[in-house]
Amino acid sequence: MPRTPVERLRWAFSDARIVAGRELIHWVRNPVVILNTLLFPLVMVMLFGYVFGSAMTVAGGGDYREFLMPGMFGQTMVFGVISTVYAVSLNAARGVTDRFRSMPTSSFGVLMGRAVADMLTSTLDLVILVLCGFLVGWRVRNGIGPALAAVGLLLLLRFALIWVGICMGLRLTPEGAGAAWMPLFPLTLLANTFVSPQLMPGWLQVVAEWNPLSAVVLACRELFGNPGLAGQSWPAQHALELAIAWPLLIIVIFLPLSVRRYRRLNR
Repeated sequence: MPRTPVERLRWAFSDARIVAGRELIHWVRNPVVILNTLLFPLVMVMLFGYVFGSAMTVAGGGDYREFLMPGMFGQTMVFGVISTVYAVSLNAARGVTDRFRSMPTSSFGVLMGRAVADMLTSTLDLVILVLCGFLVGWRVRNGIGPALAAVGLLLLLRFALIWVGICMGLRLTPEGAGAAWMPLFPLTLLANTFVSPQLMPGWLQVVAEWNPLSAVVLACRELFGNPGLAGQSWPAQHALELAIAWPLLIIVIFLPLSVRRYRRLNR
């Protein structure tokens, strides 16, 4: 067993690499899972961009599909929680998690391996969705630097929510994990993903503006140079700061909870 902090860190990263490789092999050998993961956001782009989009307006004017795509990017990052919850709960139900715990592995390393694998697949999801956005008329208006910063914010949100998914997956059965989308769907709708909060009733506007997803989406719209008024409220005026602060807060809370739950399984 490693003794020094450096040895423990190397041990954790070695385990993380092995676990991430294992998870990615499962993805490669089961391409139907990848297809199902990618199909939903693509269908949503077509549905909202072309079917509902003709009746949508953007506060301050502008093309609705350009307004829509940052919201779709954010929603896809949030919905990635579903795959995390299900995969973690399935590993626990099949005894995979118990086998890892019976071996001299790092608790943090095993969970980080899960996180790394999910980040790689989420990056693939985002790349494909960006390409789809270009096909429907979405454009980056502020240059490559701000665009990469926006992508970084989206992936930071996904990384934070992975730990929420791990924590939930270690507590739920696969059947219960299958219903994880139910609270997530209204969470992505009560935000600025599809409609400007300024067009919502007063109380709902407050809820939407303080939604962590809204901060990330609004910051991405500003970085991409896409339409959509920020509004005059404090969260709207500080979207970039909140887009960083919300995910960091989630990580600070749920990463330790996930490791603690992993170590206390079956107790």
